[in-house]
Amino acid sequence: MKIVVCIRQGLDGEINPFDACAYEEALKIGGEITILSMGPLTAKDFLLKLTRLGAKKAILLSDRAFAGADTLATAYTLSLAIKKLNPDYVFCGRQTLIGDTAQTGPMLSVYANMGLITNVMGIASINETQITCRTRDMGEISAKAPALLTVERINNLRLPSIRSKMGEVEVWTANDIGADISRCGLIGSPTRVLETKENSSGRRRCKYITADKLSTVISEAVNKSASNTEQNAVSDKKLTKVFSIGEAPLEYAKTVCDNPTVIPLSTPEKIAEIIKAENPQAVIWGSDSYSKQVSARVSAMLDLGLCADCTSLQTDGEILYMVRPALAGSVVAKIKSITTPAMATVRTTQKDTSDILVGIGYGARESIEKIKAFAQKIGADITATRKMVDNDFLPYYLQVGLTGKTVAPAVYIAVGISGAVHHIVGMQQSGTVIAINPDKDAPIFDYADYGIVANIEDIEF
Repeated sequence: MKIVVCIRQGLDGEINPFDACAYEEALKIGGEITILSMGPLTAKDFLLKLTRLGAKKAILLSDRAFAGADTLATAYTLSLAIKKLNPDYVFCGRQTLIGDTAQTGPMLSVYANMGLITNVMGIASINETQITCRTRDMGEISAKAPALLTVERINNLRLPSIRSKMGEVEVWTANDIGADISRCGLIGSPTRVLETKENSSGRRRCKYITADKLSTVISEAVNKSASNTEQNAVSDKKLTKVFSIGEAPLEYAKTVCDNPTVIPLSTPEKIAEIIKAENPQAVIWGSDSYSKQVSARVSAMLDLGLCADCTSLQTDGEILYMVRPALAGSVVAKIKSITTPAMATVRTTQKDTSDILVGIGYGARESIEKIKAFAQKIGADITATRKMVDNDFLPYYLQVGLTGKTVAPAVYIAVGISGAVHHIVGMQQSGTVIAINPDKDAPIFDYADYGIVANIEDIEF
C-alpha cells in the first residue's frame, strides 16, 4: 500500500500539528510512505528529520514559480506530484495554523481525481481498495481508493527511535512535474491580499464586578440577544446577483446584496453546474464541515478563488472584498478574487444546546469538576481551550477557537482562560462575555463585558 502524506512546515519551523496527526495515522498503517511538501530549499533538513520516523523518502517541491501560492495554486501544484507518485491514499492535516482554511485537501482531491473524506477522527478499516473512517461531524464514511483524507488533531506524533535511519529527500522543480507556470504561485493564485492590519475585532469595554454579582449578571445577559456588529455592517453600494449556499450564510450575503438567492446545499457537482449556468457575482458559503469541503471542491472544479473563514464582507458595488483573520488570528486581511464569481466561506456559528457556555482554560485545569457542577447548576454547557485539549484534560470536540469550533451563545463565561487570539476568534460573536481570572492583566479582560479578578477556587457558586 502506497501512502503520501502532505506536510507543511510551520512558521515556528516545526511540523503543522494537523499534518503531524496525518503522518502518525499513516505510520500506524505502515506500507510505503512518502512525505510530500512544498517550500524553500531550507526545508530539506526539516523533511530529512521526519523520514527517521518511517517514511521511505520525502519529496520537496521547490521552485521560485511556486512562491506566493494561495490554496488553489497550492492544490494544483501538489496534484501534479501526486499523479507522478500514484499512491493508493493521500493523508493531509485538516488545515494549517497559518491560514486556517481547510481548503487545500478537498481542492487537491479534485485535481488529483481522488475520493475524499474530511475531518477524520479515526480510521476504522483500510486496504488497497477501500478505506472507512470515523469523522467529526458526518459519522462513518467510506471511500474507494485512490482517496484523500484530511485528519483532525487525534493523536501525538511518535518520536524517532535511537536506531532509526534517515531516508532521502528529493527536490522536484516545476519542470520535474510538468507544471503550467501560469497556474502556480502568486501568478496562478485567484485570491489576492490587498492589505493586512492588526486584529482588534472582538474587543469590549470590561466592567469589573465582584463574584457575588455573577448570578445577577448571567440572568440579565441571557435575556439579551447575541449580536455580531461586524457581520451586520452593511455596504452602501450593493452587488446585484449573490448566491447564499443554504440559509446559514444568508445574513452575510445580505450585507452586500439586497436580494441574495438561496441555493440549497447539495453535491459539489450540482452546485458547480448552477454557478456555471447562472454566473452570479459572488457565492457565499457557511463554515460547517460539509460546506467547507463542498465549497473547496467547487472552487477546484471551476478554477475559482475561494476566501475562507471570513468575518465580514464589503463591496463597492462591483467587487466583493472579503475580510478574514490570518496568522493564527493575530492579523486580519482584506482579500479580493480576480476570478468571477468571487467565493467566500463566512464564519457561521455552531448551534449549541444551551444559551450559556462555560469555557475552561488551562488556568482552571485543577477545578474542572467544580466548574462542571457550576455549569450544570446554571444550565450551561462547557467548552475548552486548545491547551486543555492538547494536555488531555478535556476532549477535542469541546475545543473552541481557531482550530476548534466557533460558538455564539447568549452568554460565554471564560474561566481560567488567558485570552489568546486563537481562542478569541472562536467565541467573539458571543452576546455577553464574562471572564474569571486571578490575573488582572490577562488579555481575556480586553474581550469581556464583565470581569471577576479571582481564582475559581475562591468563588462560592
